Amino acid sequence: MLKFTKMQGLGNDYVYMDAIHQKIENESSLAQMVSDRHFGIGSDGLILICQSEVADFKMRMFNSDGSEAEMCGNGIRCVGKFVYDKGLTDKTTVTIETLAGMKTLKLNVTNNRVETIKVDMGEPILAPEKIPVMAIEEPVQNLKVKSLDKEFTLTCVSMGNPHAITVVEDVCHFNIEKYGKILEVASVFPNKTNVEFIEILDKKHIKMRVWERGAGETLACGTGACATLVACSLNGLTSRHAYVELLRRRFRN
Repeated sequence: MLKFTKMQGLGNDYVYMDAIHQKIENESSLAQMVSDRHFGIGSDGLILICQSEVADFKMRMFNSDGSEAEMCGNGIRCVGKFVYDKGLTDKTTVTIETLAGMKTLKLNVTNNRVETIKVDMGEPILAPEKIPVMAIEEPVQNLKVKSLDKEFTLTCVSMGNPHAITVVEDVCHFNIEKYGKILEVASVFPNKTNVEFIEILDKKHIKMRVWERGAGETLACGTGACATLVACSLNGLTSRHAYVELLRRRFRN
């Protein structure tokens, strides 16, 4: 019997398991099983909290299709709450080892419970070979990729995991499943990619929906929100500080 906790960050939900005090095997298959929203627990994936030799903890994150991803912004915030609230640490500054490198969490604690968490997401990666994306220009701002009947102009950014951002009209009603699942596996992305479909409302306000690599559309994506703002700033669409509105249950009117 495995103990688990279901947690969500802005609707980006995962099953969390303590892999320090219990043995977890067949992680990929387990992720697929627990993520099933009809026959499992239901989630965007599985996150394991593990021992680390270089940080306070190590996070391993598996998408709902069983593939292991480098990093998850919403997921790592929940890891911070998990390890503190369950007594695995009493630190309010916690380091987490990920496949995208070391991340530092700042925990805001009230009455011995974590209320909010701030994550240092690190600098964006713009070199095409490190994203990775098959392109020559750096930064990659005008990559043309066709999906069915549409050609999309993509800006590519890595936040430790790959993202491709494209501007669309009326993102709320845009069929991102139709196009996202094709863009995700386009041949120009050697490791596949997350795809952000965005609508610019003004210089300070962006609406974003995300097609996550290995999971499909999710209600939120922390690394995707960061990558989106980087892309918008690079293209002069917004200022360097802007509000990124994620889908959650529905966009506000």
